[in-house]
Amino acid sequence: MEAVFWKEMRDHFSSWRFILLVAIILVTGIGFTLWSAQTIRQAAAEAPPEYVFLILLTLQRSVFSVASFLAFVGPFVGIILGFDMISGEYTRGTLSRVLSQPIYRDSLVNGKFLAGLATVSALWFSILVIFLGLGTRLLGFAPNTEELWRMLIFTLVGILYVGFWMALSMLFSMLFQRTVTAALAALTAWLFLTLFIPILSQALPALIVPSASTPDQQTLQVNIENMTNRASPVYLFSEIVQNLLNPRSHLLSAVDQQATGILPTPLSLGQSLLLIWPHVSTLFALVAVCFGISYIKFMRDEIRG
Repeated sequence: MEAVFWKEMRDHFSSWRFILLVAIILVTGIGFTLWSAQTIRQAAAEAPPEYVFLILLTLQRSVFSVASFLAFVGPFVGIILGFDMISGEYTRGTLSRVLSQPIYRDSLVNGKFLAGLATVSALWFSILVIFLGLGTRLLGFAPNTEELWRMLIFTLVGILYVGFWMALSMLFSMLFQRTVTAALAALTAWLFLTLFIPILSQALPALIVPSASTPDQQTLQVNIENMTNRASPVYLFSEIVQNLLNPRSHLLSAVDQQATGILPTPLSLGQSLLLIWPHVSTLFALVAVCFGISYIKFMRDEIRG
């Protein structure tokens, strides 16, 4: 497994598609950081706002902030790393040759998946270090301990989020054994979970509860909308970001956060973790299920030269 791991790491870091994607992420992320820092630098110089580095991550320019941009491009990173993880070996006809060596099947699939996670971890931690260094340079002071912990947890959750998309695209790679088909299936899943789940969450409450004249009916409609939205990992990750990077947010629903999510005193890190723990557990379970199905299928497949 170690040999497979390091070989896959070399392939990931030397591939042009990964280098170009990393360049786009870094340039865009640095641009958002520079704009956010310029916006709040004067206020920070007069009276440093609380959790200013978290504001740098969540302050929006047009549509995106740094955190929302990473949430948007994260699935593409996972799909790029996973869609040809096994189907590429089938297409090139090298899988039977690799397994003819003293390499077990489980070592191959585990090494490939761990190499993908290690690549995502290196990318996300690099972005965090660049963000901290650039923000400290522009603002003139370093983040406090709680901000560091929140950004570190955000990084770990981001790795888990990208890991889900990599595991899902790896599953499609196992199922279809064709590179193009696996990539299209992964992109279709991303479009469905990103675009159609929110539309479905708006339509289902009105269909199930046509009348919302009483408080109980209104509450039921909101619960149905939330449950439908949380079927999407994209929405789960957005709620994690909302509650983790905004200590003043105490709602798991993103309904009118400006009006209802601002408290006189921010929540502690432990309280924020209690809010996001079910979401993190769900993301971990999704990664485990996708990888588990891929593992079982790969171990049972008949592979010929």
